[in-house]
Amino acid sequence: MSRPRIAVFVLEALPNARAVRRFVGDHATEIAFVGLSNAERPSSGGLVGQVRRHLARSGPAILPYLGVNFGLPDLLAPLSPLTRRLTGVNNSAGATPLKALCRELRIPTLKVDDVNGPEVAQAFARHTPDLIVTFHFDQILSGPTLIRAPLGGLNVHPGLLPRHRGPVPTIHALAESEPAFGVTIHRLAVTIDAGAILSQEAVRLPEDTTATRASVILHEHGRVLLDRALADLADGGLPAGTIAPVLPYCPFPDRTLLKTLRSQGRKLTDGRDLKDALTLSARA
Repeated sequence: MSRPRIAVFVLEALPNARAVRRFVGDHATEIAFVGLSNAERPSSGGLVGQVRRHLARSGPAILPYLGVNFGLPDLLAPLSPLTRRLTGVNNSAGATPLKALCRELRIPTLKVDDVNGPEVAQAFARHTPDLIVTFHFDQILSGPTLIRAPLGGLNVHPGLLPRHRGPVPTIHALAESEPAFGVTIHRLAVTIDAGAILSQEAVRLPEDTTATRASVILHEHGRVLLDRALADLADGGLPAGTIAPVLPYCPFPDRTLLKTLRSQGRKLTDGRDLKDALTLSARA
């Protein structure tokens, strides 16, 4: 079969930014539209409400992680044209914020407050994608939304499913006595991170790797596995995949988990990650 038309749903942040930008650049002619999650959407409590929830659950130790992974990239995005011009990476997909990249590539975008709402349904009707790809997306697609794409959906998960289901798998992997990192491509299902596993790769990382840096590296590995899955689909179809047991959901860390990480000398983020966030639009 021919290459499917893809609807990409993403929350752009440090962990996935370069990987998803490169993916969109490489597959521009196949992408029907890109849905950009609004991290400050009212239904999630807005920015203030989310910060309050994180503080109540995790305490102030979570703030550097949130700032480096989400706050700084969002805050610095408007400076991207100047930064890219000064550093000579004007035409680099990896250095271009996703909304601007899509504009340059003439790919339709929409800000997503509710992935199961009428605006997204209208985008499906208008652009008729065959396949959904979620790439570090923070909203749950309902059954009626998933069936809008005839081929269903695929997700890039920076963890070794069925372990570490949830939004921050590298934090939970790092907290284990012997951290095991990897990435999984799986089919989208209504239950979070519980669809059939299509491919998976364990990735060995240095001992001083932070949860942030692990997620950046794993999303890049995931982009490669996703490309292979799309090639397989174009060549005749994907396998049914492996249905794994649904293990416990792993949410954002609580104070106890963060205390455990500190006692082990393991970090959510560090100065190298801060530099990466600050230079997100300054290097390819």
